[in-house]
Amino acid sequence: MTLANSYVFKTDLGPLNPVWAELILGAVLFGLTFLFMAKAILPKIKRTLDQRDDAIEGGSERADDLRSEATQIREQYEAELAEARHEAARIRSKAVEEGSAAIAAARAEGTAEREAILAAGTEKIAAERAAAERELTADVDAWAHALAARIVGEPVGADRS
Repeated sequence: MTLANSYVFKTDLGPLNPVWAELILGAVLFGLTFLFMAKAILPKIKRTLDQRDDAIEGGSERADDLRSEATQIREQYEAELAEARHEAARIRSKAVEEGSAAIAAARAEGTAEREAILAAGTEKIAAERAAAERELTADVDAWAHALAARIVGEPVGADRS
């Protein structure tokens, strides 16, 4: 009995009946291939997958860290913005108060100037009126005598001699 002609099974399976030599050669080649895959290729694949997992998990952790840092920065920014708004409101209210005080001072100054101008104008008008009255009083007497003399037709008052 030779290996080439020996059959594994007692029944005749025809062309499907395996030969011992082919089975042993197949098993040895399968074992060598399995060892090569287990020792050389699978560790590299496992290392690559582990690196990918670390990158993904590390990326997630970095993203979480960045997200928390961004949240802290946003909160800090909002606090600074609220402080700046408060400061702006304080400055606005101070400016309104100063503006109101400046307007009141300008009104008071304008009122004082108006009163001074009115007083000076009133005094000037009074002085001009008094001067006009003095001038006219002297002339009115003479004109009254002249008019009366014209109406009457003869000299009246002091012009009679």
